[in-house]
Amino acid sequence: MTTTPGHHTPGHSGPGHSAQGPAREAGSGAPRRRRGGRGRSGSPQGPPAPGQAPRDAAPADRSGAVPAQRPVRSAAATPAPAVPAAATPAAPVAGSGPATTAADASAPSFAALGVPTPLVASLAASGVTSPFPIQAATLPDTLAGRDVLGRGRTGSGKTIAFALPLVARVAAGSAARAPRRPRGLVLAPTRELATQIAATVEPLAKAAGLRTTVIFGGVPQGRQVTALAGGVDIVIACPGRLEDLLRQRELTLAGVEVTVLDEADHMADLGFLPGVRRLLDATPAGGQRLLFSATLDNGVDVLVKRFLVDPLTHSVDSATAPPPAMTHHALHVSDVGAKNDVVRHLASGTGRRVLFLRTKHQAKKLAKQLTAQGIPAVDLHGNLSQNARVRNLDAFSSGEVKVMVATDIAARGIHVDDVELVVHVDPPTEHKAYLHRSGRTARAGSGGDVVTVVLPEQNREVAVMMRQARISAEQHQRTTATSDVVLRLTGEVAPHVEPAPEAPVQQQPARSSAGRGGSGGRGGSGGRGAAGGRAAAGGRGTGQRSGGGQGRGGSGRRGGTATTYTTSSYR
Repeated sequence: MTTTPGHHTPGHSGPGHSAQGPAREAGSGAPRRRRGGRGRSGSPQGPPAPGQAPRDAAPADRSGAVPAQRPVRSAAATPAPAVPAAATPAAPVAGSGPATTAADASAPSFAALGVPTPLVASLAASGVTSPFPIQAATLPDTLAGRDVLGRGRTGSGKTIAFALPLVARVAAGSAARAPRRPRGLVLAPTRELATQIAATVEPLAKAAGLRTTVIFGGVPQGRQVTALAGGVDIVIACPGRLEDLLRQRELTLAGVEVTVLDEADHMADLGFLPGVRRLLDATPAGGQRLLFSATLDNGVDVLVKRFLVDPLTHSVDSATAPPPAMTHHALHVSDVGAKNDVVRHLASGTGRRVLFLRTKHQAKKLAKQLTAQGIPAVDLHGNLSQNARVRNLDAFSSGEVKVMVATDIAARGIHVDDVELVVHVDPPTEHKAYLHRSGRTARAGSGGDVVTVVLPEQNREVAVMMRQARISAEQHQRTTATSDVVLRLTGEVAPHVEPAPEAPVQQQPARSSAGRGGSGGRGGSGGRGAAGGRAAAGGRGTGQRSGGGQGRGGSGRRGGTATTYTTSSYR
């Protein structure tokens, strides 16, 4: 499909729109109803959770009928939804960009694009006053109820672009809030991205009188289940945990009116598309569906053909174009020692910076090394618990710590304002990872620098990656920690911070040799012995058990010689 920047075109037609249409997943045999915009009466009765109904819903239709093809909705725009005006501006939207986002002086205002007044006021309270190109391009169609594909590079403002129509259309719906029956759904590939989407959606939802909750794995599900039972309007979720809760009948997606897929290409990379398909099958066929991503490949087109009806594609820039305010540098070093010195110096500045490595172990190791050298750093990778991830990300976002050392888990969806430097300590293996990593800086119209540290044996692979990414990086040969480019990129050096002493490890005291038969051990040669009693000499403690008694010490054979083990050796 050919798209013109800033314009829209009709969506795909192909196998997903064949005469018979796609078959449903098992347990969702109800025929798909017509998609007819918002003119539905009452709450739609869509399919239940895959394979079973929720606890407060009727049993699932198990007839196994093949659904008919979904008819194409009319492209005629419907009026923008109204949001109750009683709401007051909410707290600032986290992660939405700098304090003032003057995207384009010639761009229409949010109000002119049809955004309801309470939501405009909420955005203004957070300093967001003018729409970015992806927002200006998509909002007229998404607010009118059309299915939309929105493509823009990382940091282009996609989250607000889908958050506004999601909140506005759910708030304008006629269905009442009900337990375990959300009306809006956002699917995201990672916990971090889901959390940051929630930080943007929640203030808007509050301004419209809606409730939201976030669902992801890695934490106990109790609070999530409680929130669903209490009634929420919008759920922001990762596919895995959401499917788990559907199987447990803790919620139904039969009332979902608007579904958003964010970073769909990343979900494809992670192998989540089968689960995403099952989740979309569990939503009503007549609901609005929005897909926003930096790219539209790796199987994403299959989702488009199967689940979106007559979609409009908005592409405000090339899928692989780096932000124009981003400057790229390749620092060629002679060996690992020189590389370590350069990385340590780059990390020592006063501004926020993100250092990327390939492995969890190396990320954790480097964060510890920098902290020990007086440069406070936190790590972010898949081995951390959810509480540790949140704690480290909060420390970095608040400015308490200026250095984050991360794996590719932080390459997408993590937005922190004013990251001035990204360092590829380990160059990524493919060009899209390079672009997503680099996108942690130069966001929302600000500038930033990206550095790739290159060892001699990495010259060829880095050159290929840069060419595929269409990056023209400044090449700096024989770079050391005292090179001018390193000093310039580092900027003002932050004061040395003495690391806090590590808490002493409390060792478990050794058991007394007089307890429960003394020295422990199950017997010198195996077996429990035969002489009876816990201790031949009477009582419970004689240092070791005698004879070959039934006590845990003693000989493994009757009448044998007792063998004694100390507590420490047994451990």
